[in-house]
Amino acid sequence: MHILLTADTVGGVWIYACELVTGFVRRGHRVTLVGLGEIPDAQQMRWSEGLRNLDFRPTAFRLEWMQDSAADIDSSSEYLLGIIRETQPDVLHLNQYCYGALDVDIPKIVTAHSDVVSWWNAVYGEDPPDSGWSRWYRETVTRGLQGAEMVIAPSRWMLQQIETHYGKPRQSLVVYNGRSPQLFNPHATKEDRVVSIGRLWDEGKQVSLLARQDLGFPVTVAGALNSPDDSARSKNSYSYGTGVDLKDRLTPKQVQALLASSSIYVATSRYEPFGLAPVEAALSRCAIVANDIPTFRELWGQTAVYFSANDPQALREAIQALRRDPMLRRHYAELAYQRARRVFSADLMLNEYLALYESLVPERSVAA
Repeated sequence: MHILLTADTVGGVWIYACELVTGFVRRGHRVTLVGLGEIPDAQQMRWSEGLRNLDFRPTAFRLEWMQDSAADIDSSSEYLLGIIRETQPDVLHLNQYCYGALDVDIPKIVTAHSDVVSWWNAVYGEDPPDSGWSRWYRETVTRGLQGAEMVIAPSRWMLQQIETHYGKPRQSLVVYNGRSPQLFNPHATKEDRVVSIGRLWDEGKQVSLLARQDLGFPVTVAGALNSPDDSARSKNSYSYGTGVDLKDRLTPKQVQALLASSSIYVATSRYEPFGLAPVEAALSRCAIVANDIPTFRELWGQTAVYFSANDPQALREAIQALRRDPMLRRHYAELAYQRARRVFSADLMLNEYLALYESLVPERSVAA
């Protein structure tokens, strides 16, 4: 099967796409990957070395959630149509909403990773202010969702947000994101360190809830400091507590090493359609302390320690409870590790997507 996949290179969607592409190619499928947002650097492309059936097309077209992106969306849509005519894929797996509206006779799957309206509601408790751009954004997302044969969400919570803000898709499915366990080290010696990973400019990630406290124990916070866009989702002022080790964007190997040596991972997000970083932490046998929001409850159930939503004091107390009781911390680390291997594996994600593709693609096309 020939799969055309789009992915932006400025967030977690890129990691998700790398897992999918690697798995598809190793299973004998052909993939055309179109990158958007920024041209990836050498570190971001290291995963693709040796993948023979991968055709990568990097671009820097702006993404639909960015301000003043309408012209780029028009241009990138034309660019995609040209690639589709050239390569003749069997299925389109689109990780941006807008391309669901492409006028092509090929099955289109749109994965709903996040969106501005649900983000704004989670962060501010209301819809985004009415403006020309916000109306354009809603119309663009709605049109793309309506044009897709299938809409995928990475959690039931995110699918509910799509239905609430944009209407019920023709067909929909929840497929949890996955990571390859072999990429992480669950056997390393743990240090007395608390870690959190997330875009520091993104108020939805709310990393400041941890980083602005003087907790009195080692804390490492890692993530992109600056937004790729000047939208209202970006806040670029930082004020952090003493003892916080602040790191900008890390390479995959640096992330793996950091998680392997850390004992507790804190998931601070107030807006989180899924969250790959907690999965990576769990696969590294970190105990998970999570903000008490519906997504984390859905994904982690009884395998995480929750703190009262957005409450910094409750966060401090949850961390301290695990630090005071090493056996309890190891218990929760093992629970999270086993759940991540069982529910959030890359192989399981690949199986579900391939079964979906095959259900949508005519048999003669798959066999060709």
